[in-house]
Amino acid sequence: MFKLEARPEASKFWSYGSPILALLVTVVIGMILFSALGKDPLRGLEVFFWEPVKSGYAIGELLVKATPLLLIALGLAVCFRSNVWNIGAEGQYIIGAVAASGVALLADTTTGGWIVVPILMAGVLGGMAWAGLTALLRDRFNANEILVSLMLVYVATMVLSYLVYGPWKDPAGYNFPQTKTFEAATKIPRLFAGSRVSIGLLLALLSVAALWVFLFRTRAGFAQQVGGLAPAAARYAGFSSRSALWTALLVSGGMAGLAGALEVAGPIGQLTPYVPAGYGFAAIIVAYVGRLHPVGMVFSAILMSMFYIGGELAQSRLGLPKSLTGVFQGLLLFTLLACDTLVNYRLVRPPPKPSAAGRVVHTQEAT
Repeated sequence: MFKLEARPEASKFWSYGSPILALLVTVVIGMILFSALGKDPLRGLEVFFWEPVKSGYAIGELLVKATPLLLIALGLAVCFRSNVWNIGAEGQYIIGAVAASGVALLADTTTGGWIVVPILMAGVLGGMAWAGLTALLRDRFNANEILVSLMLVYVATMVLSYLVYGPWKDPAGYNFPQTKTFEAATKIPRLFAGSRVSIGLLLALLSVAALWVFLFRTRAGFAQQVGGLAPAAARYAGFSSRSALWTALLVSGGMAGLAGALEVAGPIGQLTPYVPAGYGFAAIIVAYVGRLHPVGMVFSAILMSMFYIGGELAQSRLGLPKSLTGVFQGLLLFTLLACDTLVNYRLVRPPPKPSAAGRVVHTQEAT
């Protein structure tokens, strides 16, 4: 009935409309899924899309979840626009949390609030160092950054487990694998009383503005993007591919490390084996749903945090499995990839083929 026909140029309308259509398709499939599980579809949608925003406290929790997703996605956007495929932001997030915890554990009851700055800096440097391993192996040995960054996630998880089960384990923690609770001075300052929203949200919004300026108003940002879109043109223009590689990975790693530092010194308050929450992988979806644009990623981070909170509420109130969050994330990604086809192609109905009788009549008339 229909076929795909290449457009003469990419559709600007579908460049922005594709994520919206993908969300609508995800919602429809979600309703079918709720029905198949024997649950009320409307109640399921209410849990996912209304419960997370129905009160001031709920919105605060939504922003708490969105902050690390946004920070990591901003860093990944620099990589992806530079054609550098950093899939290991989760590992950089973990090492950032570990480094920040190492500084936080040095504090005692006499330490002042100034230690928050070293904690955040340690997180940034930890994430940059972990991403730097990928950059080094790609730069010196031409190793595939997809495989290297992904495998380093598992190494980072092992480092975290060693520390919380070993030298950093709280001796007064009833044998639980966790560090002691950090001192009050190390806690990230909160923006509002009665809410867990911290200054991390402000840092994330400042990062949005900084990334926009870097990508669209600086020569360095232009060089990063040209290198990703047309490597040959970038070399001809004198842009260094090596510099672009290191810049992309260090920025991405630093942002992921900052997100890890904000988590352990903020909502969590200690280092535990449960620090890896999948934010590094979910941020990949956030980056692409937001079209790798700083402003677009603000909205996609909020949407993804809805999925996280909605999945937790669906587990407690509807008795659904926790894995439902991952199902919705995967659905959104796959429907986005499918809908993105409309950016470069359009659906057309081919002209009807003439019938055999019509061909005979046409031949007789010609005769």
